[in-house]
Amino acid sequence: MDIFLLTLFHEQGLASVCDLNNPGRGITSPGILSEKEYTMHAKIRVIQYGCGKMGRVFLRYLQEKGAEIVGAIDMNPALEGKDAGEVAGLGMKLNVPITSNAEAVFSSCDADACIIAVKSLMTDVEPAFEIAARYGVNAISTCEESFYPWTTSCAITNRLDRLAKEHNCTLSGSGYQDVFWGNLVTAIAGATHRIDRIEGSSSYNVEEYGIALAEVHGAGLSPEDFEEKIAKNANLPSYMWNTNEWLCSQLGLSIASMKQKLVPLFHDKDLKSETLGHVIKAGQATGMSAVVTTETYQGITLVTQCIGKVYAPGEVDTNEWSVKGEPDTTITVTQPATVELTCATIVNRLPILIESPAGFYTTEKMPPARYLPYPMHVGLRKLS
Repeated sequence: MDIFLLTLFHEQGLASVCDLNNPGRGITSPGILSEKEYTMHAKIRVIQYGCGKMGRVFLRYLQEKGAEIVGAIDMNPALEGKDAGEVAGLGMKLNVPITSNAEAVFSSCDADACIIAVKSLMTDVEPAFEIAARYGVNAISTCEESFYPWTTSCAITNRLDRLAKEHNCTLSGSGYQDVFWGNLVTAIAGATHRIDRIEGSSSYNVEEYGIALAEVHGAGLSPEDFEEKIAKNANLPSYMWNTNEWLCSQLGLSIASMKQKLVPLFHDKDLKSETLGHVIKAGQATGMSAVVTTETYQGITLVTQCIGKVYAPGEVDTNEWSVKGEPDTTITVTQPATVELTCATIVNRLPILIESPAGFYTTEKMPPARYLPYPMHVGLRKLS
């Protein structure tokens, strides 16, 4: 019987298929390797922390990319005890019951990685990161602040960094912004002779992400409540705040100053919100626009805006970035599928996460997310 082993050569970025019964029959093989030089690990064992709207997409993507789902956590009482496969609509049982008892899940399974898809601020996801680190489980989160939390949640991030190093695991944050607000922009910068200014604007429908994101955008609040709970609380970072810091870190820029402005958005008609569970009346906020301006000592200015709201009929996602200088370059992504792109980016990052140094290790220090043509464990060089 033919034996095929697949190896992903990370250094050369090549995939190789070798039939060991017929040496030399390799596809894009850099050379004939002995059987010992090929690596085929067991499946990557993953805990899904958060099984709501996005968590269900994660569960399907993990299953289709060859991960072994060994735990599922969610605080929604309606999901307690339900099989993760059925909740995700996989058409099959995974024999993994969803539970709110995170401690029981981590203590009962030998997981390699955990995807945390629950909240948007580090104060909210700190307990999830902490329990993963205590059990030596690599963890990556959709939490927007975790994309680059070193200044906005300095104490929390440094404590988690130390804890992860003590238990030899890696913690990080990723998602849609990793590619479309991050590496896409720095790739354009790499083709630019002189940069004077970077501008970015992205909009998304908070209805697609769940209650946590809708609330942090002020959806459903009166103008007075928005001013009191959102606008006055200027110390809470908008998503572009952390993105600007991520961009400056990867581009080697030193930040001189940062400021942000949060502006409520409204619609002239009532909008039904399935996520909030009620109708947003005309005159109530449907979400907000956050504009972040970053000045650097190198003279480059970053002005970025994210627009998150409950969409009115006909509104769609947008993503546009411009690098101004010599030459000027603008790239527009029309109607990006932000939920799917968020989930795919994080799933594709799991092998990179596992192979990254221990600690809280943000993604601007990692290679860009890569498409996984084979099951994600193929060619993995490091597995806990």
